[in-house]
Amino acid sequence: MNVELEPVIGLEIHVQLKTRTKMFCSCALSFGEEPNTRTCPICLGLPGTLPVTNAQAVHFGLMMAMAFDCEIAPKSIFHRKNYFYPDLAKGYQISQYDIPLCSNGRLGDVRIHRIHLEEDAAKLVHEGASGRIHDSDSSVVDYNRGGTPLAEMVTEPDLRSAEQARDWLNLLRVTLRQLGVSDVNMEEGSLRCDANVSVRPRGSSELGTKTELKNMNSFRFVMQGINAEIARQTALVQAGEPVVQETLHFDPVTGRLSSLRSKEEAHDYRYFPEPDLVPVAPTEAMLERARTAIPELPAAREERYGRDFSLGGDTARLLAYEPQFGDYFEATTQEATAGVSPAVLANWVTELRTRIGASSDPAESKVTPDALAVLAALVTERRINASAGRQVLDTLVAEGGDVAAIVEREGLAAMDSDEELAGIVKAALEANADAAAKVRDGNAKAMGPIVGYVMRETKGRADGGEVGRLVREQLGI
Repeated sequence: MNVELEPVIGLEIHVQLKTRTKMFCSCALSFGEEPNTRTCPICLGLPGTLPVTNAQAVHFGLMMAMAFDCEIAPKSIFHRKNYFYPDLAKGYQISQYDIPLCSNGRLGDVRIHRIHLEEDAAKLVHEGASGRIHDSDSSVVDYNRGGTPLAEMVTEPDLRSAEQARDWLNLLRVTLRQLGVSDVNMEEGSLRCDANVSVRPRGSSELGTKTELKNMNSFRFVMQGINAEIARQTALVQAGEPVVQETLHFDPVTGRLSSLRSKEEAHDYRYFPEPDLVPVAPTEAMLERARTAIPELPAAREERYGRDFSLGGDTARLLAYEPQFGDYFEATTQEATAGVSPAVLANWVTELRTRIGASSDPAESKVTPDALAVLAALVTERRINASAGRQVLDTLVAEGGDVAAIVEREGLAAMDSDEELAGIVKAALEANADAAAKVRDGNAKAMGPIVGYVMRETKGRADGGEVGRLVREQLGI
């Protein structure tokens, strides 16, 4: 069988909500503390205890619903999802099933089927040489995580490649971070992703048999795992063999996929309504509180940067998706003089980003928005050239200070005399006669030695554009 196949991918994302306490009890949330120190009879599921829904978790769920343009259920209910596993103290998980809080939303090009609230399970720690479940010596349970508030988001199968899935997850992460509902740290488990993957003949509307990749904890592993599963299913279909619906584990160390179990259906969990919790029925006051709490989100910010500042798509996206740099850029525009365009300022902000790192906050660096605006103005006005400007920026990053003082101290000011520069260009042409002849004959690339000569003589103070103009003028081009 030799047909062109396309992948069909849907994602299930678990987002730990950044509340102060757990979903149904008053235990404080924690990460990295001594095992089993953040527990109580309620989250341990002891008989006779009664859960109470965390109001802040519901508030965060409503914020997500509005941010993703979801329909909000007038009344949603919690269910008991029954299954046995060591990380589930009660023998069931409290989760929303047939009436989720949110449904039918969208983020970017991907439709969101539902968002529902639930509690997290405890953490299983597999001890042994590898730390992997299949060859560990023993497993222990840390119940600190048990009961942590979760929002589970299920997308429609709208993704068609592992790369598209990675990019969409990045958009989701920055949006959730901007909302303030989660730390969205995959390494700490506050954002976890499962992927449902199938393949089908390109152009077909029928869905193939899907498999589920569980608990991939980085965007890189998500992409690697999906690509591995696409390759596996493609090989099976091309060989005329069936794809079995099952749950798989992707090992990023070996790159191998292994079967965990057959894929469960809803009826396997024997869902029934949680009798100890009242329905979640958002009031108008709750909806208004969520509505007013939503900040400007990355997609809207990107659109505004293109509309109001005429920034290109890549630059607008970078500044919008990394809000600390977007905030810094906007602070810089407030300090800039009239002759400096926002696009120029954005370029200098990205120059700063390469020096301090994408994960840093430029507001905490030694480069103030005012200093960067002054630097951009000096380059725009050709009082220093771009190369000198980057030297000044390096100094600002290392030690801060006054831009004008750094320029004077380092001798980086542009040359004042056109006659002096013209004389140096003349000497450069005489010293590089062969290159000058090639430039005169139309070989623009041959100008390199001439420009290099001028830059050495002027210690980088000459403007490259002005040097090129003088070269062409003196060669009669």
